[in-house]
Amino acid sequence: MLPFGLLALLHLYIGWRIAPQLPASAAAALLATLVLSAFLIPWSMTRRRLGDRAAADRWTWAGMSALGLLSMLLVLTLLRDLVLLLALPFVHTPLAESTAMAVSLLALLGVLLGLINARRTARVKNVDVPIAGLAVALQGFTIAQITDVHVGPPVKRAYVQAIVDAVNRLGVDAVALTGDLVDGRVADLHADVAPLAQLRSRHGTFFVTGNHEYYSGAVEWMDRLRALGLRVLHNEHVVLDHDGTDLVMAGVADFGAHHFDPSHRSSPQGALAGAPAAAGLKVLLAHQPRSASAAADAGFDVQLSGHTHGGQFWPWNLFVRLQQPFTAGLHRLRSLWVYTSRGTGYWGPPLRLGAPSEITRLRFVAAIR
Repeated sequence: MLPFGLLALLHLYIGWRIAPQLPASAAAALLATLVLSAFLIPWSMTRRRLGDRAAADRWTWAGMSALGLLSMLLVLTLLRDLVLLLALPFVHTPLAESTAMAVSLLALLGVLLGLINARRTARVKNVDVPIAGLAVALQGFTIAQITDVHVGPPVKRAYVQAIVDAVNRLGVDAVALTGDLVDGRVADLHADVAPLAQLRSRHGTFFVTGNHEYYSGAVEWMDRLRALGLRVLHNEHVVLDHDGTDLVMAGVADFGAHHFDPSHRSSPQGALAGAPAAAGLKVLLAHQPRSASAAADAGFDVQLSGHTHGGQFWPWNLFVRLQQPFTAGLHRLRSLWVYTSRGTGYWGPPLRLGAPSEITRLRFVAAIR
């Protein structure tokens, strides 16, 4: 979260650059909104420790919504200043006034559209993954990938239930949850994740930890998800017999898990240890795309990841590549296919713009030579 001093300066910058160019009523509304936002964002952080969880959740909702609006206003204000700088020889009052009004209206529109996109149930995205020499028995094998749901203050049981219902309608062979399922402790969120026990597929549901599990008590969550009937893959694999052909489903701890617990160091090589060399397909569940290089070295055919949210909302999607090798979609790394989901939920501000949420239905097909 932003330091409070910087947070105040950002609010002041927006007010200074935009409000003087607006009609009096619009300027008053903007300044009142900025004052409220400057209060809500830090205040909501202190309210998370309230004993009353419902009240704490409402404060978090308000603070994160304010943060989303601040982000939109800040980016648009910076862009406006760049436009005015480039147009400096031609600058005149109507241009300054019209662009100031445009910033206010576009920020409001962006927040409303982003909220609708974030709160709707993720749509199903169908992806075919071509595998060279794929065994006939595995032709058409399907995995439903759910990732980055971030069950917590804004994401509750009804949201999770809608995702579960959508996945169950797909009739897939396996379900993969690739981390960042929760933002909070088991004691607070156990009822909200309970619908995951209803997930149905031929071979079951598999889970790997993301970085947010380690902020929320990873070991406790791993135990809770096992109790719900999910198979937690912690640097290990299972062999699925699919119509007489073996498929290896492996999973690793989050890429940075060792910073929280040295015994949880992510190991694609270890996850594949002892797996049948002649398996028809080797699939790795790894929360962060950064695991891909080690997964390729280990000999996996496919890696399913999340973490990036596809950037979640513009323009932050442009910066994901500074930390991760892939932002979203299907990519090739040597002999490994890497699919990076944009996420099934959202984190922080309830906004999704230019990076729609998804429930991914991956289907393995024989590569055409």
